Amino acid sequence: MTVLRLLPATLLLCACAQFPELDSTQTPGVATAPYPRLVPIETLLQGAPPRATPEMRAGVLGRAGALRARAARLSGPVVDAATRARMRRGVSDPF
Repeated sequence: MTVLRLLPATLLLCACAQFPELDSTQTPGVATAPYPRLVPIETLLQGAPPRATPEMRAGVLGRAGALRARAARLSGPVVDAATRARMRRGVSDPF
């Protein structure tokens, strides 16, 4: 019976989550920009496919390279050799 009394309080506490600040991620002018015009999907599909500019390509390749370098740095051992050797020796009993 007590569990049923605590259930609403638990649900209310779960609902009190902190949401990230999304307003600061908007591009300036988005809040006052008009809504885009709705067009049929066929109109969109008939147009030329979007092309990436060389600047966009260079930016994406640079970011990919930076992410690969970061992944390489993170893929090493978590515990260095000196610490691992100390851990293997174990803990001595002070008494």
